[in-house]
Amino acid sequence: MNPKANTNSNQPKSTSSRASLPQMKIVNHKSKPGLHKDNRHQGRYDFKALVAAVPQLKTHVIRNPKGEQSINFSDPQAVKMLNKALLAHHYQVTVWDIPQGFLCPPIPGRADYIHRLNELVLRDLPQLQQQQLHALDIGVGANCIYPIIGARVYGWRCVGSDIDARSIENANMIASQNPSLKDMVEARLQKQSRYLFKGIIQPGEFYHVTTCNPPFHKSLQEAQQGSARKVQNLARNKTKRGQAKSQSAGHSSPILNFGGQKAELWCPGGEAAFIKNMAFESRDFAQQVLWFSSLISKKENVRWMRKNLEKAGAKEVHIVEMSQGQKVSRFIAWTFHSSEQRAQWIREKV
Repeated sequence: MNPKANTNSNQPKSTSSRASLPQMKIVNHKSKPGLHKDNRHQGRYDFKALVAAVPQLKTHVIRNPKGEQSINFSDPQAVKMLNKALLAHHYQVTVWDIPQGFLCPPIPGRADYIHRLNELVLRDLPQLQQQQLHALDIGVGANCIYPIIGARVYGWRCVGSDIDARSIENANMIASQNPSLKDMVEARLQKQSRYLFKGIIQPGEFYHVTTCNPPFHKSLQEAQQGSARKVQNLARNKTKRGQAKSQSAGHSSPILNFGGQKAELWCPGGEAAFIKNMAFESRDFAQQVLWFSSLISKKENVRWMRKNLEKAGAKEVHIVEMSQGQKVSRFIAWTFHSSEQRAQWIREKV
């Protein structure tokens, strides 16, 4: 990560209504293309090792036009088996499953968020390097991916929250059935859908970081249209690569290969409304959380989030861009503490 500081002093002159707002430090991080150096998913998938970890994956392994082993990424079952194998082989999580239709995320990209967030926090507070971070994942989902990676790679102790009871039940099943996650991961039901942190962060609890992958769409219809486009793009890419159409037979309907329920894919107002609510609610928990963070899918929502964080009174904001092939993603991290206050926070609360 190569931080390039960009503070408000370089921004256009504030209007009188904005002049009263406290100065917010902004730092942009332009990452080198590719996965983080500590990401365990470098290069092509090692299907020999993955099949050894989960033999059921073997029936889904195919050859691409170059003769390389792969899977049919438009087949939900094949994607799920790949994830099971990745988690078993790389993270020693041998019991993992999700209910049909729930979000099955691409693990390498999810891991990059955790690696780069961990790097940001430890660069800010190197005295934490020998300590285990406490993390809160907002919208943990049935897959429990972020807590799994945080706990298994960095020893984070993780709490995950979700408004969906079935997701919480499944996440807790994963945590309880894997010895490698014992006493490291807990999932809690958010009973009030209007809140993100309230009702989850308990009095006397403190977290070094929070994570979140916000719902992207504004409505079910928009989510379905997005799913249809992804299926069409998968088919189009197969045609370009010369793959046989028969490999995607039975998957012509607009069912997203990675799945997703309502809370995972859409909410009223979409991502923009969700992250705005997060910005202002996070202010109420500034004394219990050191660094808040969230993925932001739409690039235009970065500026929107910055404006809301400034209004909420954030002291420092980091925008971390991640580039993997043609895909560019990003997350934003913010704190309500100055650097001196962050150091004091660690001395007092850890």
